Amino acid sequence: MMFGLFHYDWTILLVIPGFLISLWAQAKVSSTFKKYSAMRTYRGYTGYDAARRILDANGLSHVRIEQVAGHLSDHYDPRANVIRLSAGVYSSPSPAAIGVAAHEAGHAIQYAKGYAPIKFRAGLVSITNFSSMLAIPLFFIGLLMASEPLMLAGIILYAAISFFQLVTLPVEFNASSRALAVLSGSGMLNPDELKGARKVLTAAALTYVAALLTSLLTLLRLILIAGGRGNRRR
Repeated sequence: MMFGLFHYDWTILLVIPGFLISLWAQAKVSSTFKKYSAMRTYRGYTGYDAARRILDANGLSHVRIEQVAGHLSDHYDPRANVIRLSAGVYSSPSPAAIGVAAHEAGHAIQYAKGYAPIKFRAGLVSITNFSSMLAIPLFFIGLLMASEPLMLAGIILYAAISFFQLVTLPVEFNASSRALAVLSGSGMLNPDELKGARKVLTAAALTYVAALLTSLLTLLRLILIAGGRGNRRR
């Protein structure tokens, strides 16, 4: 019985690589952040100091910086015009903290300079949130009811999620590139410290790559399940 069920739903094997890569990426970013959070920079700038200096240097003195709870919960909120930094970043004088804070300042600069991909991604947020709530339930309701239109609707909604993940990659990579370029010429970090900040941002970028891979594999699984159901009905 168990063998028959496993044989029937072999497509679950597709999501395992994405799941394992996601776990590895999360472990990588956590260990890298922990390693370079333990280092104190020579000049003693904190994450707040770095973000504030970068913002001011780019004419963004109106963008506020706040401390928030959570671990690596750092983000830029364009609606409130505020960068929110976690406690481990806000007041920490480490290469890891400065790298993360500079990355979030990079997002603020993207909006200020009209960077097209981040505006495009922002326009997809509401659609992606809607798709995240309905895609999988709609697909499996369609599967149970043998309704091809419902399964197709679920697949289309999940494809929107995958597309959002794809659009996210250049946005995040660009923010990190901006951050490292600014830090390289700012004097806030020496070469060894800059290397640590780069490793933290590279590890963080891997989580977005892993998220896209997982999303694409799940989308492929849904397509194969729907296709298999259609073939059995013929």
